[in-house]
Amino acid sequence: MRAFAFLCFAGSLFSQNAILNYQPITGEGRLKWVVFQTIGPPTLAADAGVAAVLTHTRTPVEYDTHWDGYAERVGMPLTILGVSNVMEAGLGAIWGEDPRYFRAQGQPFIGRLGHVMKLTFLATNREGESRPAYARYVAFTGSNFLANEWVPESEANSKEAGYRIGLCFVGQMASNLFREFWPDVKKNVFRLGN
Repeated sequence: MRAFAFLCFAGSLFSQNAILNYQPITGEGRLKWVVFQTIGPPTLAADAGVAAVLTHTRTPVEYDTHWDGYAERVGMPLTILGVSNVMEAGLGAIWGEDPRYFRAQGQPFIGRLGHVMKLTFLATNREGESRPAYARYVAFTGSNFLANEWVPESEANSKEAGYRIGLCFVGQMASNLFREFWPDVKKNVFRLGN
């Protein structure tokens, strides 16, 4: 817990409070964000991997351990994620929150890690400043409690919804981590290959 607090503090020290040359997200940009966040390659790859583990452990028990069960395990989080992304983009449009992740390239490594954690819980407002991501909080919470209407019975309760909400924040942090560091990894790996 102390390490998490330190990284968030480091992120606030090293990452700028306002994004330089910030351009507010457009309606079309929000739509593209929803589609990519829901069915983009990184999301589908992560969902496929998680579904494989859940199929192996037979979680939830209502789903088969063959291809049909695997497909249901891929589809269930995609529907929750889709609802969540639409909610975050829609409420964010009303409240002036930008759901996009902005990198902290050029900052020290520890500051970039802190920035990843910080922007898990914060969003950029219309002026390019970081503020609490209220639309994300409502979207994660609302979509997971709403999902109790269609998830298997063993997972359709408040405890499981709370667990899924926590996983949403872990997933958001992983997504931020990927967006922050993957361009550098890709650049350095492909450069080494030449």
